[in-house]
Amino acid sequence: MDRDPVFAGQFYADSFDQWLPVVRCCMEGETRADALTRLVMVPHAGHVFSGKVAGRTLAQANLTDTVLLLGPNHTGLGAPLAVWPGGRWLLPGAELAVDGELAAAILQAEPACTADRAAHLREHSLEVVLPFLWAANPELRIVPIAVGDPRTGVLAGAAAKIAEVLSGRVVSIVVSSDMNHFASDEKTRRVDQRALDAILGLNPMELYGTVRGENISMCGVLPMTLGMHLANMLGASTARVAAYATSGEVNGDLLSVVGYAGVIVE
Repeated sequence: MDRDPVFAGQFYADSFDQWLPVVRCCMEGETRADALTRLVMVPHAGHVFSGKVAGRTLAQANLTDTVLLLGPNHTGLGAPLAVWPGGRWLLPGAELAVDGELAAAILQAEPACTADRAAHLREHSLEVVLPFLWAANPELRIVPIAVGDPRTGVLAGAAAKIAEVLSGRVVSIVVSSDMNHFASDEKTRRVDQRALDAILGLNPMELYGTVRGENISMCGVLPMTLGMHLANMLGASTARVAAYATSGEVNGDLLSVVGYAGVIVE
């Protein structure tokens, strides 16, 4: 079963001839890293707000031809760890194929993961990232997973099982997450840095604890916690912030902003 684009015309343009130039403009001027990207985290707001951060980051990333896509579940629909099992994810004028064989292997290895489309049908976090991934590599294959289980033990356990599946494969992880929401620009930058410090230290439990303990409204803390566990198991050694901005830089409102960070883990 294919997934149709639901948020074209809202978060990004609903015409291939309109969204592709915007995406390419956001990706201009960056150099792809030589080292393999184990994990990359990018934001998922409307392209007018977070596109520069997402584009700059993915232009620097050296992704494999298959990526595990981890995003939050904003809607609460579907399974806690929902894997889209096959078909294609469609964009206006473009598409990316799901790696059905890898999805099936993950589902077989980890009972906490469920073949589930309901969690994805009204969820924007992965769809909004796809235009950048397509622009970087139209032949990219994806395995989308909506991560909504808040239990750290389940996230770490799922990472361990997925790592076993990925042993012998070359797969990158793409996590979709915005940072803090609706505080002042000054506060958002301050609390976002605390979360980013944990990420740069490659410490998923510190990230989870910091976000929860300090009430940082980072919507993708669950997929990022899972993704960091997995990246560490696959041999991650360094992390860096590739780009950062807030919505206030676009609309001029510094009293209530959303933070956007692009991180590359190698």
